[in-house]
Amino acid sequence: MSESDVWARIGQLLEFPVDFPIKVMGRRSDDFAQTIAALVSARVPGFDPATIELRASSRGAWLSITLMVRAHSREQLQTLYGELSAHPMVRIVL
Repeated sequence: MSESDVWARIGQLLEFPVDFPIKVMGRRSDDFAQTIAALVSARVPGFDPATIELRASSRGAWLSITLMVRAHSREQLQTLYGELSAHPMVRIVL
C-alpha cells in the first residue's frame, strides 16, 4: 500500500474534525518539546502546548512527545505529519 493510499484510507475512516494523537520522538535536548510545540501550533489553530505529554527513554538519550491535535481535514494531518517528519530534530512520527 502506497503512502497516498494510506492517507486516502485515513480520510475515509476518520470523521473530521477529530481529536487525533500524534507521537513525536527525537534526541533529548533542552528545546525539543518547545520546537515541536511551536511547529504544531503554527498548523493547528487552538493547539494547547500544556497538553503535551513527555517521556524520556530509559537511558535518557531520547524524548517522546505525545500531542493531541484537533484535526479538521486529512490534508491538515498529512501536512503536519510531513512537516514533523522532515524536521531535523525528529527521528520518527507515529
